[in-house]
Amino acid sequence: MGLWNMLKQHAGAQFLDVIEWLDDTNDTMVWRFPTFKQAITDASKLIVREGQLAVFVSEGQLSEVFSPGTYTLDTRNERITAFFDAIAYQLEYPFKGDVYFMSTRQFLNQGWGTPNPVLMRDAEFGAVRIRAFGTFAMRVKAPATFLRQVVGTDGLFTTDEVTGQLKRKLVSVLAETLGQAKIPVLDLAASYVDFGETLRKRIGPVFLKEYGLELTDFTIANITLPASVEEALDARTKMGVLDNLDRYTKMQVADSMKDAANNPGMGGAGVGMGVGLGMGQQMSQAMSGRPQSPPPPPPAPDTQMYHYHGANGQSELHVDAVAERIGKHRDGKHQIWRPGWNGWKDWSEVPEVARRVPPAAPAPTAPPPLPDPEPLWHHSGPHGRAERTTKQVRAAIIKSPDANHLVWREGWTGWRPASEVDVFMTNNVPPPLPNEES
Repeated sequence: MGLWNMLKQHAGAQFLDVIEWLDDTNDTMVWRFPTFKQAITDASKLIVREGQLAVFVSEGQLSEVFSPGTYTLDTRNERITAFFDAIAYQLEYPFKGDVYFMSTRQFLNQGWGTPNPVLMRDAEFGAVRIRAFGTFAMRVKAPATFLRQVVGTDGLFTTDEVTGQLKRKLVSVLAETLGQAKIPVLDLAASYVDFGETLRKRIGPVFLKEYGLELTDFTIANITLPASVEEALDARTKMGVLDNLDRYTKMQVADSMKDAANNPGMGGAGVGMGVGLGMGQQMSQAMSGRPQSPPPPPPAPDTQMYHYHGANGQSELHVDAVAERIGKHRDGKHQIWRPGWNGWKDWSEVPEVARRVPPAAPAPTAPPPLPDPEPLWHHSGPHGRAERTTKQVRAAIIKSPDANHLVWREGWTGWRPASEVDVFMTNNVPPPLPNEES
């Protein structure tokens, strides 16, 4: 290549005074600014826009990370004159540098899914294989870690180069979390949001530490079951809607008889004849005295099983067991559900459960008020001044009847002699004890 052609090819990269990145794609995460021989001219302007970071690699080592703003890059290179001087040395510059631009915006709608069914253990259906899929969002949080651990020297790095590894990591953690959560299959649909947030918090620190990426969102779009399990659920829902097959059959027969009776053709006559024959047989048996055949047994009682959710977790219980738990913890939140219902209900909304719950124990009666404490007097006597009870003041007067005893209570304007107070008057105080003979 001639000297002039070489200059024309590389002059655009070498003499640029502004280093910037205008991204018009939706999947580019890292882009390296093209510089000839990785040489950056002195006093070049670096422009980092919102939603971007710039990482400056100086002579093979990460030197600095630039946040949004405008910067001047000072290097050991001379400016344009140094470029021409270096031509004589085959453009072997003494200073090498790279500028990597990173997009810090969120990369949304990154699809994920389980390539193979995930095996989980369900308390009601046993071992069940499920499939799940949804979307997640990510962004660069630690640019130095992302550059060192993931990008390397790649000059154009897109989401497709990292999402494969992230999806495999997500699916493995999803399977482990499902097994530990022990959420029943019937309740998975009601736990998409909470389960997705739990999984995001669990896998987020791993993404940040290993890849420098932040998992900003994790959404579960759907969890599907095998066809056999779905058929079993459909059958259970159908039975819940019918509630009682015997009553349903009788209703169907009654409707058929009504429709046939309204038909003026032979069908109505046949039905009427059949009903008449049946009544005639019953009357004949009654008149002949022959014992009639015993009536058929009543339909089997409803098992009255409910899915219960309360303080001790979730389980399927008989209605009496549900009522017993509610009676023991009336202040807690108790919800129940049966196949065929649109959603969970509070126990008080279901008559079959509410009438079995024992009434609450009556509140204990309050104890009587405590008696008023014995009043205290401010007493001044031969043994000093102190707060004393009426009994203590009397004892002091008896012990020293000739001494000066003063008393005072709150609300009085001043001290009073104890002899002027009713409770301490002389006639209310017993005489002193006689001196014991020696």
